[in-house]
Amino acid sequence: MNLEHVLKEKFGFDKFRPGQKEVIESLMSGCHTLAMLPTGSGKSLCYQLPAYLLNKTTLIVSPLLSLMQDQADQLKMRGEKSVLTLNSFLTLNQKREAFDRLHMYRFIFLSPEMLSLEGVIKSLKTLEIGLFVIDEAHCISQWGYDFRPDYLNLGEVRRELNNPLTLALTATATKEVRKDIIGKLNINQAKETVSSVDRDNIAILVERLFSYEEKLFRVLELVRKFTGSGIIYFSSKKVAEAVTGFLQENGVDSVNFYHGGMDQEQRMLIQQQFISGQLKIICATSAFGMGVNKSDVRYVIHFHMPSTMESYLQEIGRAGRDRKQSVAVLLYSEGDEGLPLHLMEQQLPSDLQIEGVCSFLSKAKKIGANLTLSEKEQLSQSFSLNDIQLRFFTQFLTGNQDPLQHVEEMKAYCQKRKSRNQEKLLRFLKWIYAQECRRLGILNYFDEKQQKLNPFCCDFCGMDANKMIDLLPAVKVEQVNSYTTWKQELAFILLKKENWDEK
Repeated sequence: MNLEHVLKEKFGFDKFRPGQKEVIESLMSGCHTLAMLPTGSGKSLCYQLPAYLLNKTTLIVSPLLSLMQDQADQLKMRGEKSVLTLNSFLTLNQKREAFDRLHMYRFIFLSPEMLSLEGVIKSLKTLEIGLFVIDEAHCISQWGYDFRPDYLNLGEVRRELNNPLTLALTATATKEVRKDIIGKLNINQAKETVSSVDRDNIAILVERLFSYEEKLFRVLELVRKFTGSGIIYFSSKKVAEAVTGFLQENGVDSVNFYHGGMDQEQRMLIQQQFISGQLKIICATSAFGMGVNKSDVRYVIHFHMPSTMESYLQEIGRAGRDRKQSVAVLLYSEGDEGLPLHLMEQQLPSDLQIEGVCSFLSKAKKIGANLTLSEKEQLSQSFSLNDIQLRFFTQFLTGNQDPLQHVEEMKAYCQKRKSRNQEKLLRFLKWIYAQECRRLGILNYFDEKQQKLNPFCCDFCGMDANKMIDLLPAVKVEQVNSYTTWKQELAFILLKKENWDEK
C-alpha cells in the first residue's frame, strides 16, 4: 500500500507531517491508536486518509460544534460530499432525513452528548463502522486539563458499537492522562504515537508587570510592533471586550473580540474574517482557537494566565502552524492566579449545591439523567448551577439509587478534582517564577528530554519582544470590506460557501 500516493491523490500533499504516517500505518495494521500530536500538525488527516482506505463509516466525536463544522467544511471543500454533522442545531426534519440516509455517509461528526441518546446509538448500530475517532481525547481523563463528564460514556459507547477500531487524538497529555484515556476507552493494547510538545519555532516570553493599566499599554505596544496576525487570550469576556475597545481607541485597526457569550452567527463571522485576513487581531477567551484553520498566526499574547501548562501549550500552539518564526508572550502580574482559581471553583458544584440538588431530586423521585429540559432549567435557577455543574449532576446521577446515597461520594470526588486543579495551577505558577529555561520547564512537565538548543528560545535564554520584531516574517493583512452590517457580510460569506458546495 502506497500511502504517499493516496496522500497526493486525495489531499494534494507530497509528504506527511511528523507523526501522521506512523498513526495511519498503526490503524491500517488494525491497532487501536492513541496519538499525541502538536496543535496544527494535521491530526485530522490521521483519520481522514484511513477512512478512504477502509471504505467504511468513520465516526468522529468532538467536544465543540465549531470544531466539527470546520472539519466537515474542509472535507466538503475538497470535494467530499458524504459528510454529516449531527448536532443540536439540526431541525427535526433535518435529523429525520439524516438518520434515513445514515448509511450513505463516509464521515459522521457528532458530539458526546448525541451519543448519550438511545435512538442515536440504535441507528449507529446498523452501520459498519470502520473507525471510531475521539478528538480532543484528553477530555476523557479526569486528570486532563479540560475534563468533560460527557466523554465518560465513550467507553460504553464503543462496547455497544461492537468495539470498532479506535483512534484517540490529543495535542497535550501527560503520561498519566494518556494511561487514563486508554483505560477509559478500554483499548488496553493500543499503540501510542507521541510527538514532542516542543514547538521550536515559537519563542516563549514571560513578562512581569505590576498593574492592569501596565498590561493594557504593554499589549498596545506589542501589537503595534509585531507584524502579522495575532491572538490575545483572556479569562474574562468583559476584559476581552474592554481591551478591544482600548486598542481601537488607540488606533489599532482590524481588531475584534470573540467569546462564548456571543451569538453563533457573530462568532462565525469574526472567525471567518480572521481566517481570511480581514481581521488582524482577535481578543478572545479560550473558546477561540479549536478548528480555526489559520497557519500564519505570528503571535499569541496571554493577558491572563491560563490555569494549566496543558491549556497554555494548546493556546500558544495556534501560532506558527506554517513553521515560520512566531512568538508567545505571557503578561503576568502578582495576584493573577486569583482569576483561574475562581474559575476552577465554578467548574464543579459546592458541597451545599450537592446537598441541595440531591435532596431536591430525592423528594421529586428523579435522577439527573432523566430530567426534562424544564426541570433542568428549574434546577439551575434554584441552586445557581452553571451549564458545567448541571452536566456534572446529569452524568453522575444515572443509576436507580436515591440521589442522597451519592452525596458523600460526590463531595469527595469534587474535592479531589479541585485539589488536583489547584496543584496544576501551582505548577504553572512555579514555571512562571522559575529562574530556568522556559522550554526546558515545559519539556520536564511532560517528562521529555531536550533534544537540541534553540537560538530563539525564551526570555530566560536571552530573547525578548524587541529582538523578535526583526525575526517575524511580514504578513499582508487585508482591510475589512465596507458592508453596512455584520449580517450582510455573513450572508456574503455564506453565499460564497454555497457556491463552493455547488462546485
